[in-house]
Amino acid sequence: MVIKNLHNKIINGDSLKELKKIPDETFDLIFADPPYNLQLQNSLIRPDRSRVNAVDDKWDQFESFKSYDAFTYEWLEQSNRILKKDGSIWVIGSYHNIFRVGKIIQDLGFWILNDVIWNKNNPMPNFRGTRFTNAHETLIWASKSKKSKYTFNYQSMKSFNDDLQMRSTWNLPICNGKERLKDNGTKVHSTQKPEALLHRVVLASTNKNDFILDPFLGSGTTAVVSKKLGRSYFGIEKEKKYFEAANKRIKNTKIIKDEYLDTLQNNKSKPRLPFGSLIELGVIKPGTEIYDQKKKVFAKVMIDGSIKHKENEGSIHKVAAQILGAESCNGWTYWHYQVGNSLKPIDELRQRLRPKA
Repeated sequence: MVIKNLHNKIINGDSLKELKKIPDETFDLIFADPPYNLQLQNSLIRPDRSRVNAVDDKWDQFESFKSYDAFTYEWLEQSNRILKKDGSIWVIGSYHNIFRVGKIIQDLGFWILNDVIWNKNNPMPNFRGTRFTNAHETLIWASKSKKSKYTFNYQSMKSFNDDLQMRSTWNLPICNGKERLKDNGTKVHSTQKPEALLHRVVLASTNKNDFILDPFLGSGTTAVVSKKLGRSYFGIEKEKKYFEAANKRIKNTKIIKDEYLDTLQNNKSKPRLPFGSLIELGVIKPGTEIYDQKKKVFAKVMIDGSIKHKENEGSIHKVAAQILGAESCNGWTYWHYQVGNSLKPIDELRQRLRPKA
């Protein structure tokens, strides 16, 4: 039996069974938050003798490492089958399971791109004082294969991070406050992930209208963020209590207006346009003077796309670097042309010639 009409739906079922019903190469991205197999032996007690509401649910318990590995291999094998050839997968875990998961990911032919550390700003304290406080979880990000042309919105993530390259350590709080789902004051789900974490994952590795799967949907965070950001989603959740809470949460989620969903295009995805093209297309004429930002330096444009400044001649990049005494320089942003009484970067002329997305 094949599941049809998957888009923007969640189902109450066993992932190991439901994944087998999905056609090959269906999803652009998979985000998985599987059971961690925490192996908790005893109740955790705070110094005031109150009991910690830890993860002791049956769905997180396995007979042995062997049974957990078999479970992991099965759902990851199906995930590989239903992931598009240029798709990618994120799996989150803790020290209890992530190393076992990582090995199986590699065994199945996925290509690991990053291990990202989610450093929790407000982790649960270590009440027993027998080891370091567990203040992070690990996310493995992998493409379907080494040859996959996976999505990575580098420019968007750099802009998101105040024009600095985003690193693989993310400082984010755990889910709390109004975002945390509760029923009569009790947490609905013991391991609800914060929307901020999924926002970053979805923004980094998908585009508008991409299709995202969460095979262990839990409280529905992946579907909620996907809906907000204009992506399609499909989720599977085994526990009926979580499924019903997620369904209600998704229905109450508002979509961000389409006009705000555009993201920065990666430079490498834009068609290359050399400076010489501006000359042959008549945008800049030979003999035109171009300047640095303060108009203290000028150069003249030659017929072949090279420029001359005193004894220096060459490309817009080479001459700018020579003037600055630097190894390299982006000539598109260094050089400016005059419009009336103002100067504008020559890169603006290049952008005009590029086809609109």
